Amino acid sequence: MYSTWNNIYNIFNPVAFNIFGLEIHWYGIAYVLSLLISLYIAKVFIKKDAQRFPISNKNLESFFIWVEIGVILGARIGYIAIYEPNSMYYFLHPWQIFNPFDIEGHFVGIRGMSYHGALVGFLIASIAFAYKKKQNFLLYMDLVAISVPLGYVFGRIGNFLNQELYGRIVPSTSVWGQKIGILVNGELRYPSQLIEAFLEGLVVFIVVLIAKKLFKTRGLLIVVYAITYGVMRFIAEFYREPDPQMGYYFGNLSMGQILSLVMIVFALGILAYIKKNKNAQN
Repeated sequence: MYSTWNNIYNIFNPVAFNIFGLEIHWYGIAYVLSLLISLYIAKVFIKKDAQRFPISNKNLESFFIWVEIGVILGARIGYIAIYEPNSMYYFLHPWQIFNPFDIEGHFVGIRGMSYHGALVGFLIASIAFAYKKKQNFLLYMDLVAISVPLGYVFGRIGNFLNQELYGRIVPSTSVWGQKIGILVNGELRYPSQLIEAFLEGLVVFIVVLIAKKLFKTRGLLIVVYAITYGVMRFIAEFYREPDPQMGYYFGNLSMGQILSLVMIVFALGILAYIKKNKNAQN
């Protein structure tokens, strides 16, 4: 009755291999690949379009280290603050936030990362970097806008391989949904992680790439990225099952959709700032 694709979670092992008893998940490999690809794309653009991105490799690599620390801290703390039902325990025992071992001493890795938390951590680290190194903040944001999306594709594929962030249940009347649905506990669910990889990764990259050719004002690429990502994430959330401890808000909105709307509003604020300063310069 069900195809191999429908049963992929029952066939595919999320653990890639073991090293000295430690399980290395495909998700971890995908996450590392996403970082390396983002860095590689950034290097390509500063080399091929040095006029648009006058950034040295040394400064880029330094920036990469700063923001990666910010992303990891922000993603984990953001998840604890927004999605973790026992958040107070972690804030009262902060050393447990990044503890990869369970109470019995088994290595389980660090699970639970928030994109929007990562975004806040990224912004804080970027602002600190720009201030400390005396670099133009919006210049680096534009480079990030065009470098991150394709790397993000691998992050969502990692979620899929790790069998997490399940999609919503496929309607029984949806023939197409049944063809692409994944069996989870006996129920067909949308492969929401792959839908997000396409919308939030590939589509966003294409839109930002087009915007790069159309707009020359510094800072507009990160505005286009934030708005496009917010819209794509809002759409993708209709296929993604909300975290069980969160549910829905304001009728039928998930927390991811609410945070995406906040992201869009924030991007419009940056756009207003850019426009105001451009008019002042003129």
